Amino acid sequence: MPKKVGATKKISTQIVLVIGMTKVVETELLSTMKKLGIVRSESYNKLGSINYWNLDWKKAIPEVKSFRTPDTLGLPAKLMDWTVNDVGKAITAQQAACKDAVIKKIYKRFPGKENKNKRKELCQQLKTSAFLDNSLLHRLVRKEFQRGHSWVNNQIVYQQVGYKCKRLSRNTLQLELAGLTKGKRNKIIVKSNRKIKGQIRLIYDQILPRFEIHFLVDHGTVEVPSERRSIGVDKGYTEAFYDSEGQAHGTGLGKIITKKSDRICAKNRNRGKLWALHRKLEKLDPAKSARILKNNLSRKTENRRYRQNQSELTAKIGAASKSLFNGESLKVFAEDLTQPIRNKRRSKTVSRKLNSWMKGVMRDSLQKWANWTGSVVTEVQPSYTSQIDSRTGTLLGKRTGDNFTGFDGVVLQADYNAAKNILARGTDKEITRYMNLNEVQAVLLRRTARYLEGMGLSLVDGVELGWIDPKHSKTKAFKQLLVEMPGAPK
Repeated sequence: MPKKVGATKKISTQIVLVIGMTKVVETELLSTMKKLGIVRSESYNKLGSINYWNLDWKKAIPEVKSFRTPDTLGLPAKLMDWTVNDVGKAITAQQAACKDAVIKKIYKRFPGKENKNKRKELCQQLKTSAFLDNSLLHRLVRKEFQRGHSWVNNQIVYQQVGYKCKRLSRNTLQLELAGLTKGKRNKIIVKSNRKIKGQIRLIYDQILPRFEIHFLVDHGTVEVPSERRSIGVDKGYTEAFYDSEGQAHGTGLGKIITKKSDRICAKNRNRGKLWALHRKLEKLDPAKSARILKNNLSRKTENRRYRQNQSELTAKIGAASKSLFNGESLKVFAEDLTQPIRNKRRSKTVSRKLNSWMKGVMRDSLQKWANWTGSVVTEVQPSYTSQIDSRTGTLLGKRTGDNFTGFDGVVLQADYNAAKNILARGTDKEITRYMNLNEVQAVLLRRTARYLEGMGLSLVDGVELGWIDPKHSKTKAFKQLLVEMPGAPK
């Protein structure tokens, strides 16, 4: 048995529907949401600037109450305080995301071991307001950090003391929520088989429309072992994940995405024709034009189908993540696909399908199941992971569809090959996560040149034999290696 070094909580967000309330309660809740929307908007406007960098959300209330008091809106102090704290937490998360983006740029600007101290110094300054005195950091933060604004006016945050929960039956609960009048609580009935506790968020969904309760559920803890098995994961379109042990997870994902994309494309083409007919008839036959607009060009049905499609895709990706971890604590290396691929021309059809590829959901799903199993997800630089021969670690070979053909004629499954490269990239000391494409290419070309040198060949020979993609021969790194490597043709 592996030694245990700690434990992590298994937490998820549950959404339950409100199935009963009086009209008076509904009116008061909507009114309260509008008033708290003003508080939320003003709090964001006040605290969402760089002047409140490294904001402690616990100290946000006095800052907001210096210009806005609960009495001016007819709100209980507690409801306003909970909303301000919620805004403070959101701004703190936004600042953390900004820091992560700036750190990436720092690593790109100052790569290599020789700049290690410089990177460390800049990252330390970023933790405090000292970065304001550094022109580079100040400029990077200004570019990445968007001043906070909020127009959210459809939710109320309650802490545990702000409501009471009473079970009515096996699947129904009654919540007594703090209202605008002291001592008077608003009663609502929700459908849930789990007793609600802790902080809750009452949200009014204006699209459906309905009231929902969002709250966190603690599913216990999971022990974290001191040693974890390492695997590489290739995120794909045909299947959600392909691991370095040759297992595919979430097969059939591509068919679902393609079906959804094609349906939306065909639907929008037909809608375009109807829009043209509607505009044509606006003057000739206004009554018919109005009927077309009302009965054929609404978004209600399409929005419902879109939500169903998204739910199906999310469920497929979630099942794939669960299958990948299989309850085991792992060390997972995955591609960092947060940056868009620029300067690559694709057909409209391919672009449309890739736009439906939910790589953000994949990332979140992996992290969720990693948290639940005590695993660790480490993202690596993704460049050329699908173009490297995993047996040699060189650029000798070519990928065609689902196959990767090595220079010796051996055919590998392309996704399996990429997953093994990602696993190797996770422990690669030369290629770091924040290196750019050209730097990665230079490292790989040097490794390829050394491998060919051992065979008595040069990079030019590799290109002529068809082992190396000719696109690499046009790069600065390739031409420099022809000069540096001994035995290379002049």
